[in-house]
Amino acid sequence: MLGRDGYNDFNTFYMQAASGTKGGSSGSPVIDWQGRAVALNAGSKSSSASAFFLPLERVVRALKFLQKGRDSFTNRWEAVTIPRGTLQVTFMHKGFDETRRLGLRSETEELVRHASPPGETGMLVVDSVVPGGPAHKHLEPGDVLVRLNGEVTTQFLKTETLLDDSVDQNVELQIERGGISLTVDLVVQDLHSITPDYFLEVSGAVIQPLSYQQARNFRFHTGLVYVTDPGYMLFRAGVPRHAIIKKFAGEEISRLEDLILVLSKLSRGARVPLEYISYTDRHRRKSVLVTVDRHEWYAPPQIYTRDDASGLWTAKPALPPDSPLLSSAINNVGQGLADHTLSSDASEASAMEHVRHAIGQESTDGVTSMETSYEHVAEGQASRDESDFGTKKRRVEENSSADGLVIADGSLHEPREVGLEDSRTLEDAVLRDYQGAAAAAANASVAERVIEPTLVMLEVHVPSSCMLDGVHSQHFFGTGVIIYHSQTLGLVVVDKNTVAISMSDVMISFAAFPIEIPGEVVFLHPVHNFAFVAYDPSALGAVGASVVRAAELLPEPALRRGDSVCLVGLSRSLQATSRKSVVTNPCAALNIGSADCPRYRATNMEVIELDTDFGSTFSGVLTDEHGRVQAIWGSFSTQLKYGCNSSEDHQFVRGIPIYTISQALCKMISGAKGPPLLINGIKRPMPLVRILEVELYPTLLSKARSFGLSDSWIQDLVKKDPIRRQVLRVKGCLAGSKAENLLEQGDMVLAINKEPITCYRDIEDACQALDLCDDSGGRLNMTIFRQGCEIELLVGTDVRDGNGTTRVINWCGSIVQDPHPAVRALGFLPDEGHGVYVARWCHGSPVHRYGLYALQWIVEVNGKPTPDIDAFVDVTKALGHEEFVRLKTVHLNGKPRVFTLKQDLHYWPFWELRFDLETAMWRRKTIKALNCIT
Repeated sequence: MLGRDGYNDFNTFYMQAASGTKGGSSGSPVIDWQGRAVALNAGSKSSSASAFFLPLERVVRALKFLQKGRDSFTNRWEAVTIPRGTLQVTFMHKGFDETRRLGLRSETEELVRHASPPGETGMLVVDSVVPGGPAHKHLEPGDVLVRLNGEVTTQFLKTETLLDDSVDQNVELQIERGGISLTVDLVVQDLHSITPDYFLEVSGAVIQPLSYQQARNFRFHTGLVYVTDPGYMLFRAGVPRHAIIKKFAGEEISRLEDLILVLSKLSRGARVPLEYISYTDRHRRKSVLVTVDRHEWYAPPQIYTRDDASGLWTAKPALPPDSPLLSSAINNVGQGLADHTLSSDASEASAMEHVRHAIGQESTDGVTSMETSYEHVAEGQASRDESDFGTKKRRVEENSSADGLVIADGSLHEPREVGLEDSRTLEDAVLRDYQGAAAAAANASVAERVIEPTLVMLEVHVPSSCMLDGVHSQHFFGTGVIIYHSQTLGLVVVDKNTVAISMSDVMISFAAFPIEIPGEVVFLHPVHNFAFVAYDPSALGAVGASVVRAAELLPEPALRRGDSVCLVGLSRSLQATSRKSVVTNPCAALNIGSADCPRYRATNMEVIELDTDFGSTFSGVLTDEHGRVQAIWGSFSTQLKYGCNSSEDHQFVRGIPIYTISQALCKMISGAKGPPLLINGIKRPMPLVRILEVELYPTLLSKARSFGLSDSWIQDLVKKDPIRRQVLRVKGCLAGSKAENLLEQGDMVLAINKEPITCYRDIEDACQALDLCDDSGGRLNMTIFRQGCEIELLVGTDVRDGNGTTRVINWCGSIVQDPHPAVRALGFLPDEGHGVYVARWCHGSPVHRYGLYALQWIVEVNGKPTPDIDAFVDVTKALGHEEFVRLKTVHLNGKPRVFTLKQDLHYWPFWELRFDLETAMWRRKTIKALNCIT
């Protein structure tokens, strides 16, 4: 039976039997009736009982080399080289009837039949030739092999034996091509020389010289720079698996060393072009823009080299110590390779010398990628497509409008002095051009022309190593609106289905000016569905900064049913689109259920519904007829469940009133009380939000009456809010909150400080009022209706920042963090400790092998409690390499479990990623690795 071994030039004759073997038995011995091993089980056909067995001739040869090597070693095992020869040609065995059709002469066939063993049915025919190999331009598909070194050869085994014994020697092949006899002399190549024994790991990508096997599959030269896995940086640029890199940062790339040399010249944040080809479209180069990681999402680039003596892949730094990429400085995103070129040929030579030292060999011609259980590499596109705001609101708007037209001090070009009159003339000319273009837009409304310069498109990527807080995708798009723009700070507000977590790379494209610059997530509201993204106005240049401006916010009066609004947003091509709509419900209460993997969901929010919109993939803003923003039209994520085990992610869009956004902006601009955050080189105090960590839902007063609510309270609530006619009920308290154990499910919230409560905003206002009272202790005096009784309670509130999760550790392939609010909203935290929550796990890791999956807490390690991440780090960093660890875990459903796990510090070092408020950078630190403790 003919089969393919997938390694050398030849196919293999397999034994076939109707044994009905199943998966998992590959490699097991096949025994004859005398108990002798005659073959290895190699595969089976699932649709029948057929099985295929690999003969042992070549296995016995390899075994003899190993035995000979063992006998020659005295102290320790050393690597044994088993000679393998190749012509980089694939032969197929075809019957004589087929070879005759290929042009084999009858006299040649007769010669072969007489010289071959009885029962021979065919000959070897060239199936494919790898470009650049020894047989390239000498052999062609369809050539029939007649003699090899003067001997008639029709069997794979004989041919392979001759080539393996003739490495780096000449062999003579006599072939027939279309009835014409030809003789060629070829040099047998060492198969090991074109089998990669090293690869580059950078930003999660695995890049290697193209192996002979893949070169044969794709018909490329061996040794080309081949993307085995794009990881994060290349995935973000759109480079697929199996791509061949041809050019990077303007430099031709023919070997892996060339790529490493170019990487050594780049700094963090640099954006450089990359050209590649793929085997599916091999005749055209594709060009993309690669952004070097600004943050330390991944370990520095490393070269992994196979050590045949130990059987391990050892890692060494791929870049020299003085490489800009290894420093913490961030490069301006507009700079290319020219700004990073090493100053002399000597530095280039030193970089190459370092590369070759890391590889451990002269280059020939020519870590495991992290995946998680909930990770989908395919693009997950989200739908986007001041307590007294009299004086405060005006001050913010005045500052925004005044600062918005000031030319930034710096630009992307060389600095030069610009006179005041010249700058104003340039600014006025640019403004006239853009305003004229906006006015010329067909059928553009006043609101659209006013709001378009404030709109931006955000593209968000989440590193696979940092997919925290249950985030369900790595790639998001969405429309945002600029709410603040000055010389030193620009702020964009966007929904949290576009910017889901702070561990993100954000790129901002402006509708007012054709430029794309990076942004940084600076504030994630702990309850409401919005986030603030900051950008550096100086990156826009003088012209860009002059045409980009902030929107005017109009938090009051609130929208009412029947009000006419203008829905304005951006298409993916950054074209403004608008339509007039009518508010049908200005206070629709959201009710979004928990997802299978807990993630952010909007709660305790009232949203705006319209009669018409652009569908669930369009986001933007709601404005009045003058272009003043009354709400953002944001995307919400939900999960629809079908049956018991099936669910599907969905999204919808609703209006988010601008009132809460305006409050947070006022706190941030006027000076908040929170910890300072470095934004564009300036430390700014960030807002803190006092919240009641209770999930509420509205109930109609007619239903509340059935539960026993008195007529007097119903009248008071109707008098307070004759439109809603509802009362808020407790759905549950967040575990670990100050309200836990005080409020119970089903409680009706009647009043706070004797003031009736009818909507979520009433509770938020009461919480904000506590910040003005020094003697309140952060507690609300709440009137509750519980099981027919009216009671008074002092309920504590919690103060949260907008940083989101700022610390994550990776231990044995498990991604561990503090439980985020979506987990706590389920109402359960283990009594033993709840600070070590497994958010995700990585394929191929020790936790994958031993079954430590996501959605559970690690509460004990070797019997020692781990109530928080610090305690967990202290216990686990004392463990040794390949040491077995006894773990106790508690699942989200409360089920405990005890099992063991074997630690692997060689391939899965123990590391931490933490956000540094002082530098506004995500810093990676190795806690423990093999022979390395920091």
